[in-house]
Amino acid sequence: MLFMLNITVPFMQFSICLVLLVCSVIYILCNEEPLWMSLCLNNVKRHIEYQGSWKKTALHQLDLPYQYYETCKRPLHFNGFNSLFLYRRLYRCYTSLNGFSFDGGTIERKENIYLEEFQRDYDGQKPVLISGLSDNWPARKSWTTEQLSAKYGDAKFRLSQRSSQKITMKFKDYLSYMQIQHDEDPLYIFDEKFGDSAPDLLKDYTVPHLFQEDYFDILDSEKRPPFRWLIIGPERSGASWHVDPALTSAWNTLISGRKRWALYPPGRVPSGVTVHVNEEDGDVNIDGPSSLQWWLDFYPLLTDAEKPIECTQLPGETIFVPSGWWHCVLNLETTIAVTQNFVNSKNFEFVCLDMSPGYRHKGVCRAGVLALDEGSFEDLKKNGLCLDNKLSSFDATRKEKRLKICQPLEDSENENDTNSLSKCHGLGSLEFSYDINFLAMFLDKERDHYNSLWASGNCIGQREMREWLWKLWLGRPELRDLIWKGACIALNAGKWFERVGEICSFHGLPSPLHDEKLPVGTGSNPVYLVADYAIKIFVEDGLEASLYGLGTELEFYSLLHKVNSPLKNYIPGVLASGILLFENGLYTVFPWDGKGIPEVIANCNFISIIHKKTDFPFGIWSKKQFECQNAGMSPCESGNSGKCSLIWPYIVTKRCRGNIYAELRDTLPWEDTLNLASFLGEKLHNLHIVPCPSSNASLLRVGEQIELPHDNRFLEIAADKIHIAAEWNLFISTLNRKRKDLSDLLTKWGDPIPRKLIEKVAEYIPHDFAEFLDIFEEVCKSCTWVHSDVMDDNIYMTQCSSAGSTCHLLAEDGYVNCYSSNRGQKHSWHPSHILDFSNLSIGDPILDLIPIHLDIFRGDSRLLKQFLKSYGLALGRKRSLNELVKDNRFHRLSYRAM
Repeated sequence: MLFMLNITVPFMQFSICLVLLVCSVIYILCNEEPLWMSLCLNNVKRHIEYQGSWKKTALHQLDLPYQYYETCKRPLHFNGFNSLFLYRRLYRCYTSLNGFSFDGGTIERKENIYLEEFQRDYDGQKPVLISGLSDNWPARKSWTTEQLSAKYGDAKFRLSQRSSQKITMKFKDYLSYMQIQHDEDPLYIFDEKFGDSAPDLLKDYTVPHLFQEDYFDILDSEKRPPFRWLIIGPERSGASWHVDPALTSAWNTLISGRKRWALYPPGRVPSGVTVHVNEEDGDVNIDGPSSLQWWLDFYPLLTDAEKPIECTQLPGETIFVPSGWWHCVLNLETTIAVTQNFVNSKNFEFVCLDMSPGYRHKGVCRAGVLALDEGSFEDLKKNGLCLDNKLSSFDATRKEKRLKICQPLEDSENENDTNSLSKCHGLGSLEFSYDINFLAMFLDKERDHYNSLWASGNCIGQREMREWLWKLWLGRPELRDLIWKGACIALNAGKWFERVGEICSFHGLPSPLHDEKLPVGTGSNPVYLVADYAIKIFVEDGLEASLYGLGTELEFYSLLHKVNSPLKNYIPGVLASGILLFENGLYTVFPWDGKGIPEVIANCNFISIIHKKTDFPFGIWSKKQFECQNAGMSPCESGNSGKCSLIWPYIVTKRCRGNIYAELRDTLPWEDTLNLASFLGEKLHNLHIVPCPSSNASLLRVGEQIELPHDNRFLEIAADKIHIAAEWNLFISTLNRKRKDLSDLLTKWGDPIPRKLIEKVAEYIPHDFAEFLDIFEEVCKSCTWVHSDVMDDNIYMTQCSSAGSTCHLLAEDGYVNCYSSNRGQKHSWHPSHILDFSNLSIGDPILDLIPIHLDIFRGDSRLLKQFLKSYGLALGRKRSLNELVKDNRFHRLSYRAM
């Protein structure tokens, strides 16, 4: 029960020290090194300094007085205590692997293989062990523990993952750990950032000529997923059974030592391994024994037919592991190696498949036919696939996406039952095809790539995936047929292309060309550039949210023209908008300008919030209420994404000519960037003074009324002055709902949000969000329009035709002069348009400053000053009676921004 308590790690360690005094058995169990190792690694506050045992290391991390270490020096001994479990663990800790290098040599060995032979016989097909690829590497001579320690002794390297935290250790400390440790499963250096800690190491080797094709090369270094690792480990360390991320292929070159490899083909789950497939997002988790435990406890029990293909890798040899192959590695002595994963023409479609939404196909890729439920088997039979007649033998081993393959003998009730292993293994009785067409059959065709949950185990995110495919599309035109196949798997690109073609046909626009088949950009909605037109299909967060998004955007454009705002000249003109319906195998287009309720929507009877008495029933106030209603809910709870999945709102605008700022950032001269800051200041000022639609309080139905704190003195003094406008009440209710499980939500967001910031988020949240507002006489001020997404991919730049000449930019209703902070000075690139108003909101204007300053200005204060100068108004409002507020930190701009 001790391990189930929700208590802090330091207190856990203290509790264990107390519990071990109870009896001899508890004393023995509480002194187990794996227990202290786990506690230590889950409470790392700095890089690890191994103290000779994990108990000492854990106590050292707490900075305890030296006298507390005395208990670690005098272990007690007890006669008459026996434990087979502890004996096996002790055996694994002290066993020697000197004679463990014998294997059947079932992996082919080649020397100085030619590229054509490799591509023909091995790439994408089977593993091969190759010698001669690293003969000329400087690493072959300089990568010894002694030389690495002398040069990089104080450099910190990442260790194999044993906790949610990134664990680092100085190389000299790790070398000491290797020499004295007797861990059952020793830590080893497995560092994908070793090029940052020791850049010179990257100069000591080159990618072998066989593996130089890598489609991830087209991404910037900070955006490409981890792909290379330095691996250093002692005897008994290694990697347990796994399939490489995103079904990439890999090469691994051994510099020194010996490694024992075992491999199974795709879909052949190793004995003792359990595959878990999350039915919501398709994330695959694998449970299994450590590498050493598998070799000692499982491998000897396998029949010859069940054994993996295997080899012992020697210094200078490079092993190639194809996409989807299971592999397990055991270091027979201290080893140093380097490895890289890559995407090429042979595995590109598999990588796209692995990152597409859904769960069935991911289970099949990892676990083969064992991942299929009864319904899937029936589908296979109907499709006439070649299956063995022994399907019934698998019924006992399929367990609703939790695929337990086998248990070791020590867990069996009858340890003499030598047939227990073979009974739960039987994969060979059913044919499994690792073919992209076969595997793609298990894609969930109803899943929408833009709305479906993205598996946290994917090597890149949804936006990064779209950016990668788009960059490949532009940069590798010779691969477009292959890229299109991958995009159809990962993005459902074929369906979106079909839909945009229907929209073009209805409005008499040119049909999309072959080069225009792929959606552009990284946004949350598919956008197509067709001739002189930009077509956006709204899908983000489901149909209802999409209707509010388009309705709000059309309402805003109508206001711009009604008040004749100069901002309208810097927003692409709207040419058409409407709703696309797919029904009974046919597409139908319904034009819609945002006014009224389209008949196709009225017939759905699913709209939860709608203001029928307004000109724009799906306008900004309906949108804000919808956001409040769904705030704090997961996609599954809201149930929105699955409603009416065959209806799509869309908008057609003029296409902007030029380049987005994201493509030009690194090449623009300073004057052009300063000019952009002035442009944004003026345009954001024009945005914020556009009048907002009337917020009739009777229309704003808020299910959760705000509760003002009663412990602030200003409420007692100025209670008669307090008035919360209906719209602010709506905003506060939304924020209060979003507070639910905020830390968990930020953690699931991914790597862009540092863990340290997530841990501090509670300090930036007040007791009530009303504290963010200017409560007194200023709180009744009207809200302002907020773009909320002015980032480097939503700014278009146009280049002047010649230096010194007058430059003109084509605007919606004619030509307008290009913007310049200094009218007498000509620049090469000028900002012309602000894009993507689908995320329009209403609120505090400071919300627009955050993405501009962080994403466009990259925190440059000079650009911020230029922006504020051009903006002409202070973004932060002054407060009255500030001195009466007990805790006024929430009125500082930094807290309002957070």
